[in-house]
Amino acid sequence: MSSGSSSNFSSGSRAQRRTFEYGRTHVVKPKGKHQATIVWLHGLGDNGSSWSQLLETLPLPNIKWICPTAPTRPIALFGGFPSTAWFDVGDLSEDGPADLEGLDSSAAHVANLLSTEPAEIKLGVGGFSMGAAISLYSATCCVHGKYSNGDPYPVDISAAVGLSGWLPCAKDLQNKLRVSQEAVKRAQTMPLLLCHGKVDDVVIYKHGEKSAQALEASGFGNMTFKSYKGLGHYTIPEEMEDVCRWLSVNLGLEGTRS
Repeated sequence: MSSGSSSNFSSGSRAQRRTFEYGRTHVVKPKGKHQATIVWLHGLGDNGSSWSQLLETLPLPNIKWICPTAPTRPIALFGGFPSTAWFDVGDLSEDGPADLEGLDSSAAHVANLLSTEPAEIKLGVGGFSMGAAISLYSATCCVHGKYSNGDPYPVDISAAVGLSGWLPCAKDLQNKLRVSQEAVKRAQTMPLLLCHGKVDDVVIYKHGEKSAQALEASGFGNMTFKSYKGLGHYTIPEEMEDVCRWLSVNLGLEGTRS
């Protein structure tokens, strides 16, 4: 199922913020009892359709998947050529300059998609490559209680997954979270799963590893980092099986479909 209308979503309520037009959102309905909803975010240049087709095949009947499509915008990495992207990027690493407005806008779009779910449903976010960056950024906003622009973060994320990605604003995270005891407590219990291929030639392995180290140093005590020998910038059944097992445990799902 997909929604055909594009949505305009701004990065906040204050003046002078850009409004981004998000593309089509694809929804995979749960095949069993609905226990969790996860927004899953595609990588640079992709769209929500391709991941929705893969996620529909996973043995996770209790999850509803929401797969939005990023806005089309000029990308510094491509010399200004437009592409679907969750934020502008000049360097695919945790050390690159941060497009805070784009990051906040996409994190707010994720939160907006989750905000209408029933109260008893557990909420999660996941993604691949640039989508993983937004997933991890959303988790840090949830723990911090607000976006980088100071607006409050409105939903409670129960789990976050990042495949072949990186953590934006990694160098600022530790100082940001230290100011609040509540944030420190939330960081200790927030379940995070990071997976990265050892021979990734797009977002190289060391960037994933350094992002995991930054999260650990910032107090994320319930984080798992898995590496895959021989894996490039794509996913494989072994990795998705690990994701399924991890989600089942950390979201307390009732059962899986073989």
